[in-house]
Amino acid sequence: MAVLKVIELMANSKKSWEDATAKAVKKASKTIKGIRSAYVQDQSVVVENGEVKEYRVILKVTFEVK
Repeated sequence: MAVLKVIELMANSKKSWEDATAKAVKKASKTIKGIRSAYVQDQSVVVENGEVKEYRVILKVTFEVK
């Protein structure tokens, strides 16, 4: 039987929500082993002068506890 833990991460990108998600998973995987999934819980943007300047995501990351 596997025991799984879920943590919440926030990340940002100047490119896209997908890039922010990939950055969060890549950085988390440096210290967290056994990541099984990531669920995008929320997305938002920073707007300046009518233009999107930054994409933000909140992720739920699931990994196995060894």
